[in-house]
Amino acid sequence: MNKELIIRSGSDAVDFALLKDGKLIELHKEKEKEDNKNTFNVGDIYLAKIRKPVAGLNAAFVNVGFEKDAFLHYHDLGPNLQSLLKFIKLVSAGKIKDYSLKNFAFEPEIDKNGAIADVLSANQSILVQVVKEPISTKGPRISSELSLAGRYVVLVPFSDRISISQKIESKEEKDRLKRLVQSIRPKGFGVIVRTVAEGKKVAELDKDLQNLIDKWSGMCKRLPGAHAPSKVLGEVNRVSSILRDVFNDTFTGIYVDDEDLFYQTKDYLQEIAPQKANIVKMYQNRDLPLFEKYNIERQIKTSFGKTVSMSKGAYLIIEHTEALHVIDVNSGNRSNKAQSQEDTALEVNMIAAAEIARQLRLRDMGGIIVVDFIDMGNPDNRKKLYDFLREEMSDDKAKHKILPPSKFGLIQITRQRVRPEVNIKTREENPSGGGEIEAPILVIDRITAHLERIIKTHKKVVLNAHPFVAAYLTKGFPSIRTKWYLEHKKWVKIIPRDAYTYLEYHFYDSKGNAISE
Repeated sequence: MNKELIIRSGSDAVDFALLKDGKLIELHKEKEKEDNKNTFNVGDIYLAKIRKPVAGLNAAFVNVGFEKDAFLHYHDLGPNLQSLLKFIKLVSAGKIKDYSLKNFAFEPEIDKNGAIADVLSANQSILVQVVKEPISTKGPRISSELSLAGRYVVLVPFSDRISISQKIESKEEKDRLKRLVQSIRPKGFGVIVRTVAEGKKVAELDKDLQNLIDKWSGMCKRLPGAHAPSKVLGEVNRVSSILRDVFNDTFTGIYVDDEDLFYQTKDYLQEIAPQKANIVKMYQNRDLPLFEKYNIERQIKTSFGKTVSMSKGAYLIIEHTEALHVIDVNSGNRSNKAQSQEDTALEVNMIAAAEIARQLRLRDMGGIIVVDFIDMGNPDNRKKLYDFLREEMSDDKAKHKILPPSKFGLIQITRQRVRPEVNIKTREENPSGGGEIEAPILVIDRITAHLERIIKTHKKVVLNAHPFVAAYLTKGFPSIRTKWYLEHKKWVKIIPRDAYTYLEYHFYDSKGNAISE
């Protein structure tokens, strides 16, 4: 398995594309903004001010400098809220110079079933961390249970707990890591051991822990002169945060087209995985853009939008509402070598499950997702599909839960949503006028997908298309039409039509009747 990270720098944004065996599975964009104070990223820590506690919600609305107040629920306060508030007050007043917490006297924990008005009051200053970025009409979701994420461990101030990632399955390895962390854990701080710490030595964990302690101290030094609301600790730059969260030993290449980003990436990799630093390459071919070299632009255009084509003529319809996402699986009008309708349904559903797992990561879809798979009567096939979908989503870093198929054949998924969904426009202005149409690069894929759905049920297929599209399908060797012939053993007659708009096309049968979807 090849894993590659492609980093493209633009005038106003940096794009990150994660490829698995050449297929796009994640896409991130970091926009350059003139006013960095208006950016709210997961992990940022703010000195904020309580606007007002709301007893009915058992939550408080908090001013963090965003146009909409942030939302802080009682359950997100953390058990040691009183210790945090006391620490902020003493540090802001300059009465504490040692930020290590080893000599700090903790306050009693708050009642886990208590009321917000008993612990917070209006105009009170508090340290909070963004756990969900502003989405739609909502402000950020925040927590006062702070955590600082490193490569191997997460540091949790005002705690004494040690937790090990549940994805580390070996009990012996969990026990080993717990012993190591107990020997290096600073007093007053809890530690969460991340999955990538598996097999690492104490020196590597200690170095990561010390970096986080330094980050904590640096943040505390800003508090005495800070005025609420203000950001006191920003997440590391996007390159470092993505590498920190997704990088592992399976990566085979990282390609960057900007010199500053190249050195930044190489330096960070030298720090976290020096043996892999040589996989960072500077891309210098100015004739062929980086994203086109790795076929990313085409994948972006064909992977977003309402309809997603898959192999063997199958396709997905993805609909979005404010409350949930709905995905419909369609087999298309096709016949295959499967012995029965049940086998056909299983085959299409398995193809769809793999694509759905990819789409959720690619679009960063969150909340409730309902998938309408093709009905299958055999319970063994339903279990096979369910297990396969769980396996395909096992690499997904976002927290998620998948329910078994319902009696209606629906599978419900909940997936953690911490950022706005990635939404790329796949329609553009019609060159012939009259509103918007699908982007040109999509028409070839749509024609191919449409053909795969109809060619096995028609003896003769004739395609009428705009002259530019007809030429694209017929020129070169092997042409796209030749590839169709080799795959389907049928020759498709292509007729250029000057009267058609650029992206218009129609299929006809041997009697001249139009063939619809």
